[in-house]
Amino acid sequence: MEETYLLNVEGVKKKILHGGQGELPKFQDGSKITFHFQTLKDDFERTVIDDSREAGMPMEIIVGKMFKLEIWETLLSSMRAGEVAEFWCDAIHTGMYALVAKGMRRIVEGRDPLEGQKHRCGMGNMFDYHSTGYADLDELQRTPQPLIFIMELFRVRRGGRRGDGWPERVAEPHPAQVEEPWAYKRDTWAMSKEEKLAAVPVLHSEGNRLVLRKEFRQAAEKYQEAVICLRNLQAKEKPWEEAWLKLESLVTPLVLNYCQCQLELGEYYEVLEHTTELLQKHHGNAKAHFKRAKAHAAVWNEREAREDFARAAHLDPAMAAAVKKELKLLGERMRKKHVEERKRYRGLFQAPRAM
Repeated sequence: MEETYLLNVEGVKKKILHGGQGELPKFQDGSKITFHFQTLKDDFERTVIDDSREAGMPMEIIVGKMFKLEIWETLLSSMRAGEVAEFWCDAIHTGMYALVAKGMRRIVEGRDPLEGQKHRCGMGNMFDYHSTGYADLDELQRTPQPLIFIMELFRVRRGGRRGDGWPERVAEPHPAQVEEPWAYKRDTWAMSKEEKLAAVPVLHSEGNRLVLRKEFRQAAEKYQEAVICLRNLQAKEKPWEEAWLKLESLVTPLVLNYCQCQLELGEYYEVLEHTTELLQKHHGNAKAHFKRAKAHAAVWNEREAREDFARAAHLDPAMAAAVKKELKLLGERMRKKHVEERKRYRGLFQAPRAM
């Protein structure tokens, strides 16, 4: 997997997932770019916001026609036919995404993407209307944030009918027009439901193997990828119903394994974030309390660490010995810290000797 920076574009990073074929196309004004895309949040679970494959149609934009999300034209213009690339874009580039996604979703629903808008610029319309009609897009509109775009470029050709920059509903390209891009190892974003379910135990096992080799960073990546697969599947289920809960039961041990890796790597605040989020759903998870306690202890949150250790031992008496050991270590570290602080303060307030 290659990683590079786009030249002269601040706040953009690019990973090439599949290199594509041939030379870089000529992206002249009026050229029509046909592509699939997936939009993700830049969070631990890489939450999927939009997916053109799920919508059942590739998208098109026309070069030079003032597409509202200008950065997309820049991203696509860096790609070759058949290429699949992942782009991280800072919030300076993503502020208009909510309005663009609103229009694209309306097209998929068979509605006019410009329905109800005044004849004003996109930013003007943003302030005219407080809601896009989609809760997740409203959140992005209120708080612009970095986003990840995974794009697969099918083709670039001259011509184009619409001049407003909105993507059209178009037919999938003929197989002869672009090499089938799935000859490489498929990334989780492109997997079907069945493939994601099959990938989870494989990723879990790979993570465990890497932990035994003390390759904690690589192991954490495997656990995270498995969680992403499951969260994508969960998003299609009704929260707290049987199918959702079954997937959640698979997520929990993966998150705990990920947190253990982060403890080994010294990423204590990340452990605090993920264990706290887990405990908000699963109050009685002793292992989550134990790992959060270790993270609290590492950053000198003595009271919080003791509370979590006590809670872990109460929930799972089998952990009592491990908790006792950790409390002893915590006590020794805190005593040493207090001794060092007293020495430091004594030196600060000691009166200087007379000459």
